[in-house]
Amino acid sequence: MTEKTTHGAATPDEHLDASKPHALEHITVVDFTRVLAGPTCTRMLADAGARIIKIERPGTGDDTRQMGPFASDGTSEYYRFANLGKESIALDLKDPGDLALVESMIAEADVVVENFRPGVMARLGLDPAKLVQEHPRLIVCSISGFGQYGPLHMQAAYDTVIQAISGIMDATGEPDGGPTRVGTSISDILGGIFGYCGVVTALAARERTGKGTTVDVAMLDATFATLEQGLMDSLGVHKRPHRIANRHPSMAPFDTFSCSDQLVAICVGNDHLFGILAETLGKPELATDPRFATNVDRMDNQADLKAAMEEVLRTDTAAAWHDRLEDAGIPVSLILNVDDTRRLEQIKVRGMVKDVDGFQVPGNPVKFGSYNSLGTMIPSPELNNRSDALRAEFVPHAHLMNHADVADHADHTDRTDRTDRASHAGHHR
Repeated sequence: MTEKTTHGAATPDEHLDASKPHALEHITVVDFTRVLAGPTCTRMLADAGARIIKIERPGTGDDTRQMGPFASDGTSEYYRFANLGKESIALDLKDPGDLALVESMIAEADVVVENFRPGVMARLGLDPAKLVQEHPRLIVCSISGFGQYGPLHMQAAYDTVIQAISGIMDATGEPDGGPTRVGTSISDILGGIFGYCGVVTALAARERTGKGTTVDVAMLDATFATLEQGLMDSLGVHKRPHRIANRHPSMAPFDTFSCSDQLVAICVGNDHLFGILAETLGKPELATDPRFATNVDRMDNQADLKAAMEEVLRTDTAAAWHDRLEDAGIPVSLILNVDDTRRLEQIKVRGMVKDVDGFQVPGNPVKFGSYNSLGTMIPSPELNNRSDALRAEFVPHAHLMNHADVADHADHTDRTDRTDRASHAGHHR
């Protein structure tokens, strides 16, 4: 019997057991994605054990192969992080033979994922809806900046563009400062995560119905849907939200606070915890002060409360206050640089940094009890590393593509290739 922790979760040894079967090891994915949004989706599928066949541009491959930071061997960390566990083949989709090979792969695949601009797949002769009609069990996931329809669907999309239009940039920063980009490519990553969710939901539905489907994920939709407090304000109470820096919009004290040396994050979500906080600060009278007696009172007087707390907190270091507050059961944290976070024992125990082929990479955040939680241990592929094997495995059938049709697709693709490289959804910020 597997040992369990006091919270019922699987033990670290169980979570990092590489011998366990993967949840999606029976799934084959043809991956047309580039840069970040789409590759995030297919990287997650790879971590779940799916076979990912990545179609890359001959000569240069995925754009991120030329994007830094670069490791000591000259390879791109950007490419490595987003493409672990995949097989690479370089194909010219304007070439009749290569396109027929792709169609042969799709005929045997479970999933296709692409993040071109809307319409590009159709111009290649690989229209998602028609692919599902041809192969009724196939799931085709399209990830783009604005989705496959709507007045903005053909607009070029980069992560920062989506952050700007979604509202997340306006929501981030100091009240008297300007809008601030979130410190990661959050819209790209959310597009990838929601793409993964869409694919696995469609796979679950296929088990029941036998039917595949298209999946349409927009980075704008994904980002917009996460703005819970702003949407509560604007949709619920019809109030225009404004930036409030690090404090919580409906709980206090719930903010970052100055100590003698640096900031500390303190989060108090109810009156009971506030009483404990007041005692730990050596100011029990704060809990009975009419200005701070309830959360509503504290929200109405949050500036006064923060000033009273910081008067005490500035008498000692953030680390000292962190230890006192944590011992008292108050949710609290020092504010770490990611280079410090990666060294935490918690991160190590959870397998969130792992060594693959001599390089450190992010681990798999999804932990299963019965299935492999370690995620893929296959390194990101060299360009075209599986060309011969894949060409031998997926021999095109003559009926798959009419050469005259291919020439027509190629003509259309010639006209879109130059713009597509710079404008597909999920591009580098």
